[in-house]
This record gives sequence, C-alpha cells and structure tokens, in this order.
Amino acid sequence: MRSKNMFIAYNFTNTPKEGYVTVLYDQESEAPKYQPNCGYGFVEQDIHPGITFRVDAPPGAYEIIVKTTIDVSDILVSISGMQAVELLKDGYWDAAGKVSKQAIAKTDGDLWTYCYANGMNYIDIEIEPKHSHLHKSIGMKEIVIKRLQQKVRSEELLPTIYLLGDSTVKSYTFDEAPMSGWGQVIGNLFDESKVKVTNYSMGGRSYRNAYAEGRLNDILISGVVGDYIMIQFGHNDEREDEHERFGRGSTEEMYEAYVKDLYIPAVRARGMIPILVTPMSRVNGAARPGHIYMNSFKNRRFPDILKRLARELQVPVIDLNSESVAYYNEIGVEATTAMFMSIEAGETPGKTNDGSYANGHPANKVDGTHYKEALAKQFARMITTQLADLGRTGDATASELTSYLKNNVKHAIATGDWSIVYPEVTKDTSVGRYSYYRNQIEKLLQLGVMSKDQHGCFHPDQCMSTHEFITALCTLLEIDREELAELPEGDLNREVMASLLYEAYNAKFTAKPRYMTDYNGNTNIQAGVNYDPNLDTGAQGIDYDPIWPFEKLTDIDLLSAPFKHKVKAAYELGLIRAEDGIFRGKYMNGTALEPRKYVTREKAAKALYFIWVLSQPVKSENHIKL
Repeated sequence: MRSKNMFIAYNFTNTPKEGYVTVLYDQESEAPKYQPNCGYGFVEQDIHPGITFRVDAPPGAYEIIVKTTIDVSDILVSISGMQAVELLKDGYWDAAGKVSKQAIAKTDGDLWTYCYANGMNYIDIEIEPKHSHLHKSIGMKEIVIKRLQQKVRSEELLPTIYLLGDSTVKSYTFDEAPMSGWGQVIGNLFDESKVKVTNYSMGGRSYRNAYAEGRLNDILISGVVGDYIMIQFGHNDEREDEHERFGRGSTEEMYEAYVKDLYIPAVRARGMIPILVTPMSRVNGAARPGHIYMNSFKNRRFPDILKRLARELQVPVIDLNSESVAYYNEIGVEATTAMFMSIEAGETPGKTNDGSYANGHPANKVDGTHYKEALAKQFARMITTQLADLGRTGDATASELTSYLKNNVKHAIATGDWSIVYPEVTKDTSVGRYSYYRNQIEKLLQLGVMSKDQHGCFHPDQCMSTHEFITALCTLLEIDREELAELPEGDLNREVMASLLYEAYNAKFTAKPRYMTDYNGNTNIQAGVNYDPNLDTGAQGIDYDPIWPFEKLTDIDLLSAPFKHKVKAAYELGLIRAEDGIFRGKYMNGTALEPRKYVTREKAAKALYFIWVLSQPVKSENHIKL
C-alpha cells in the first residue's frame, strides 16, 4: 500500500468521491493496467472469466470492502487466489465442531467484506460471474482497504499453539477410529494452565488449499501477538494437480514460494511465531520383515526444502520426517505396519471415505500414510523432544514452547523414560509379533479396564479369563454386572465372548448405533451436506454388516445349544467376526467361527475396543483428556 495511512480507497465510477483514488476506463488506453510505479491497476489473467484489480500492500491484515455493479449474490468475489465459495461458509474447521470459523466473508446487496491476512507485497481483488450468470456483465464501483492492527494479548488470555496440517495432524472423531493424528494427542503433553492448543488441521489439505479455503487466514485473523503456529504439510502437496486452479499439489518451486513468500511473512506480520514441521515419511504397507524404511519423499523433496528454508528464514524446524524413518527401522516392519491403518475385519466399526472398516479395509490395502493413536503418541513424543533439544541449543521459540510442557513430560525428555507419560505402552506389545493389536491394548490400558504386570508386560498370548472380560465389558459400557448372565469362572472362549457381547449390546443400546446404519453401504456423495472434494475418493457401498452369511459358516454345528441364538445375533450385529483366514488390509471375512477356541488377551482387547467405539457418539472427538 503506497500510502502510509491505514486506509486507501478506489472509486471506479464517473462521480468523484472525496478520499478515493479515481480509476476510470479510458476509450484509448482502456482499463489502467497495474504498474509497479503506480501501485495499483488491473491485472490480466486467464485463470477465471472475471477481472482482477491489484493493489500494492505489505504483509499484514486488512479489512477489504468491495462494492460491485450488481448484487454480490450473482457473482464470486475473492482475494489473491482464494476460493470465493469457501470464504462465505460458516461452520467449523475441525471434524468434531470444536474450532468455529471466525473470518467469514459478509455480503449485503452489492457490498462484500472480508478480513484478510496478507503475506505477499500486493493484494488482488477478484470478481467473476457465477457459472449460472455468465451472461451478466460485472464490474466494481468501489474498493476500500483498511489496515488492521495486530491483536495484543490481554493479561487473562493464555498464549495459543495453533496446529495447521493435513490428515496426519488432524483431530479425529469416533466414526473414523482408530485413525489419529499427532495434533490430536500432543495437547496432552502441554500444561493447560500455561498454554492452549487449537488444532485447525484437516484431511486432504496442503499449503495451497489450506490457504485458498481461508484456513490459514482464520488463524491469522483470530490469533494474537505472541501466539504460535506449527505447520506441517507435504503429503497432499505431492499430488500432480498443480495446474488446476484449486488443486492441492505443488511443484518444488511452488511449495517453496508458499512457505517463503506467503505463509511466513503473513504469520510474522501478525506478530505470531511460526514453527515448521517436516512431514513424516509414508511407509510401504506391503513391506515384509527385514525391510529397511527410507524417506518416501523422493520425487518432490519437500522435507529437504523445509529444512533449507528454516535455516534461511530463521524459523524453528522439527524434522519429523527423519525421526519417523529412524523410528520405523528401530521397531521393525511388524510393529510399524500394525500402527498404520492396517485394518482387519472386526477391528473397528469406524469408516473411511471408501466405506466402513468393519469387514477390513474397504480399499483392500494397508494404508501407509494414515495411522493409529499408538503412533500419534510417538510422533508427539518426537516433536516435543526435538523442541527441547532446539531449546537447549539456543532457539528462543523452542525454549518458550518447552517451558509450557508438563513437568512429567520434561522429565521424560531429560531421562528418555516415557513410562510415566505413556504408562499404557507395554514391553511385550511394542515390537514383533505381539505388536499386532498394540493400538487396542494401549487404549484399554489407558481406559483402565485391562492391566499389565509389575514388569510392564501385557501377556497378549495368554488366555483371557471370563471374569476379567465381563468386568472390562461392564466398565467400558457403564452397565451393571446383573445385566449379563452368570457364567462359570475360567478361560474365555469365542462362543461365550459372543454371548456376552450380545447381552452387553442389549443392555447398552436401545437402537442400532449410527455405525451400523449411517455407515452401512453409504459414503458421502457430492449431493451430501458434508461433501468435501478434498476427501472424496469416489468409492461407495462398503458395508458394515458381515459379508459372509451366518448360515454359510462351516462350523456352526459346533456351537453349544445354550449359546447358539446369542452367538448368531452377535455375529449378525457385527459384534464378532469369523476370523479364520482374515488378513490385515483386506476387505474379507473368515468362513469358520471357531466357537470353542479360547480367546487370548490380545483378541479380547480387539473385541472390547470394537464395542467401546460402537458405544461412542460418532461425531465426538476421539480423545481422552489426561
């Protein structure tokens, strides 16, 4: 903005207006084109069938008011490449509806108003006709740009750490269990009496579309001087749609420009403090024992770019990419695969964009990008440990952030012993064969319904007792023991477990949970109110209900008469699955029920986790506050 004043206005009509710069169409020279020495003018572009007016303006926040020649309901108004439709939407930035949208474009007849945090040296005001009104002529009458002051923190207001990232940082709801992001759990490591953690992350996001939809802008308009913003993007930036107007992908040059020329200047202009996080490496879901993990960013080396830019711009960087690869190789293929989205039948009633997980992963794959809470906690550990390391080497921002950590977390970082922070992590389910159900085991230990011995071992291969299973089931579902049948003490077998699950289900539920109905053969389609083009895969129709009929099971004749009815009902409700022959990452059921087979502690944890998720509200955040 050439003027040092906090206000500049442009008038595009033939009637002069006091305090406004008059911009007129000339028959000979036509509309005045942007010239650097002038600082304003129209810009030629072929991205959209409209007009763009550019104004020089340094990084900072501005209220922008546009008055158009026709009602704004008939046109699209936007700023500097943002997505006009998204700027008008109210609602929430997160899945659970905890982070409400603050910076929303307002319309009133021919007026359009928006508060915008600029990171570049200019602002483009863009208007174009809607597709249904392409025949209408459009134009601007006035543009008013007012500089907004930085927000200063009041004494009673805590500093905030804003998290901005993709699905690997996102906070998830129960209907997406067991998927998790490190942003969902890292707040547990900070002292809430000292700092607030707010997660703006969402699946399908990249540096490009988090900016275009106004997600970054909302943080910068809402935040105050001294707040922090931790940013991790890279996975969706790999998409090769960089030539699409509102694509997700970026070339290496585009990626660098977004960080250097837009994000960091905009954050700093608001008096906020940026921290960059390199994206964790994806893994090969089909890897076999002995596989050596390598950094997955081979074609577009975004982590390397971020580390270089962090040095050049003097921004703290957390190298989660390198740490993740080292951790995968430390624990090995079996343990790593188990913590990614390697889903088998009967593991969770949750769903993904492809459909329900209840019969195994609906996409018939081990998802090597997304992961479970057990791994999210480890990523949070790596991030906070690196913050402390940076703080010790003199980084002031990292030192400040470390000071907000809980005392037990500081102790864990100093000693390398995280058992007091994550007591649910066991010695015998963290690596190797018995890490298969690590996520479920840690959750049930966290909930206090299962236990480990004094040596920190869970004994996943030991038989589960009927008494322990009943106690855990009643505690999880908050039902009375009297609701379940009296059974003799001893080891639990599968037909007894199925019977107990059915009885507990009837005691807990008065109607089928939404996991069994809303996510049974349907996914969001474009007509749906919750449709998100950044998440849609095009797949539909993957069922919750068992895909192998009960009558076709090969061993139902082995069922004991007193249990047969309840076992059948439990099976048809999906509370127990035929497991003989199922595989991780496959949409498939087994064909044998194995009713007399004894249930190990890890298999009991699997069944308990399933019904626990089933009892949770689908759109409630899957988070336990510690």
